[in-house]
Amino acid sequence: MSQEINHRRRGLLGIAAATFAAATLLQSVRANAQTGTKSAALPTIKPGTNTSLGPIKQIDAGVLNVGYAEAGPADGYPVILLHGWPYDIYSFADVAPLLAGAGYRVIMPYLRGYGTTQFLSGDTVRNGQQAVVAVDIIALMDALKIQKAIIAGFDWGARTANVIAALWPERCKALVSVSGYLIGSQEANKKPLPPKAELAWWYQYYFATERGRQGYDSNRHDFSKLIWQLASPKWNFDDATFDRSAEAFNNPDHVAIVIHNYRWRLSLVEGEPQYDDLEKRLATFPVIAVPTITLEGDANGAPHPDPAAYRNKFSGKYEHRTSSGGIGHNLPQEAPHDFAQAVLDVDTF
Repeated sequence: MSQEINHRRRGLLGIAAATFAAATLLQSVRANAQTGTKSAALPTIKPGTNTSLGPIKQIDAGVLNVGYAEAGPADGYPVILLHGWPYDIYSFADVAPLLAGAGYRVIMPYLRGYGTTQFLSGDTVRNGQQAVVAVDIIALMDALKIQKAIIAGFDWGARTANVIAALWPERCKALVSVSGYLIGSQEANKKPLPPKAELAWWYQYYFATERGRQGYDSNRHDFSKLIWQLASPKWNFDDATFDRSAEAFNNPDHVAIVIHNYRWRLSLVEGEPQYDDLEKRLATFPVIAVPTITLEGDANGAPHPDPAAYRNKFSGKYEHRTSSGGIGHNLPQEAPHDFAQAVLDVDTF
């Protein structure tokens, strides 16, 4: 009995110590944000330490019932983390506890066509154009009663974060964007690229064909695993890591959303008329004024712009960082400390 009581005491003391540490770090972050000084350093974490995100929640938002994971205190400042293709919210499995430990409320939604996110109506167009994914996130913020958040992402998630920061800056306190400025336009995409750059987009042309649609539908697991290997050539992820994310690609709308996204970029399919005005604004490549940190991995094997090419697209306080050590396209999962620290730091800009 004495040993049991002592064990409980040690457990309670451990919880109290962790709570105190989180409160101290949050107090430091908030104080630094007010004074403009550098934020506190987050603890280091070995990539792959965490393999669970806890229970998935569901909420109706816009045309979707959105599945999302949440971490951290309910009254913490909100941080929304956005994944890309072919990835999912497990890209943030190590990032989330770092930010939650710093006192943030961390929201990680499955984008349309991924995981447990479902359309509310079978009649809704399975649209993957860039504006509509951003509209989804604004609708999610409204449903969760989040007026303003720090928004961070990579791949489709970075593009979506860019769009929100550009079109709805009042909803975005600060931005963390892997590979920088990714807003595109159908007109700009009509211009041919140099041959080596075109080669890097091979899957986009594959998806432009019916053979490609069928091929992705039939082989989405192996196809996505190949993309992971090509985009992060030095990341030695194991099968369990990939399979956790691959579950999200079993969504019944996944293939339709992915195919529409890439065909829309090449003007092979139409978007929805209600988003035309938003796309016209995005086609001017608007400057982003909110505080921003852009990130890049030193071994990113996916198509991505040079940081110098997008520096002038950010007019607010800005910093670019490169993660070293063979970090590829899935930067938050491969270098979670770097990604989480960028969120913490941009909050003080």
